[in-house]
Amino acid sequence: MPSLLSVVRALTVALLVMGAAQAAPAYADDSGAWSVAPSAGGGTRPAKDGRPYFYVEGTAGSVLEDTVTVTNPGPKPRTVELSGADADNTRGGAFSLERDKPNDTGSWITFAEREVKVPPRTRAEVPFSVSVPEGAVPGDHPGAIVAREGGRDAAVRVHLRVSGPTLSALTVEHVKAGRGRITYDVVNRGNTVLSPRIEVHAEGVFGPLLDRGPRALPVELLPGRRVTLTEPWADAPALDSVEVTLTVTASGGARAEATASARFVPWGAVAGAGAGVLGLVAAGVWFVRRRGESGEPPPGEPEQGGTELELAGAGTGRGEQL
Repeated sequence: MPSLLSVVRALTVALLVMGAAQAAPAYADDSGAWSVAPSAGGGTRPAKDGRPYFYVEGTAGSVLEDTVTVTNPGPKPRTVELSGADADNTRGGAFSLERDKPNDTGSWITFAEREVKVPPRTRAEVPFSVSVPEGAVPGDHPGAIVAREGGRDAAVRVHLRVSGPTLSALTVEHVKAGRGRITYDVVNRGNTVLSPRIEVHAEGVFGPLLDRGPRALPVELLPGRRVTLTEPWADAPALDSVEVTLTVTASGGARAEATASARFVPWGAVAGAGAGVLGLVAAGVWFVRRRGESGEPPPGEPEQGGTELELAGAGTGRGEQL
């Protein structure tokens, strides 16, 4: 029976273009110089036309085995280094890989040979194992196999599920509605990878203003991860009191709802009207002060000087009669 290393070094000559297409990797080098992919027909869920990723499932304490293919269709030999990596989410919720040292699925992957020499126009089949530690939390543990050579990286996903109870759960938090957009956080509170869907509803003083969904979010939310997302709202009202309700669901029965209140006020118009009122008040004060300084009585009031002359005349008349 051939040894493990001999299997690693067993290379298939004269690679056909069709064979390479069947083993298309999930992440490939853009130059086409080399690629990495699951071996066709292997794993716990093989496919006749090749697998886009690895899917392995087992209990805590088990050792799961599979094979990765490194393809070199170019005219020069390649020495490719293999390693495991943990998965993560980008700020927008897309699938990405941790750049730091792995401490989950990436650290559980062991290769028969970490450095693989692949001659021109051939491919190498490299066995590897995933050793699930005792006490591993049940649920999804996404990761990847990363290949590096010549300053280039290529990777293929590893979807690992540890057997046991699973929970699909999420929450919607920090909902804020403003002019032009609604921002919110979605948090995966369970132990499975979620692809959530969202419904958006907004109610104003005089009735509904917004009614969207359900629609899929561009998110592949890993267990325990939080992402901040934005819902555009270009036709938000200029003047209204609004209550926004977000409903997010996912497979497995995950559902969450959150509301937020917002008041839309055209502050520019309010500021302009306020400035106009202040201007009128200031003009009135100025006018009153101006009349007071000139000694002229306000319109409609008798002149004080005329009254004093009439009294003086009346007094003089009475004196003459006496």
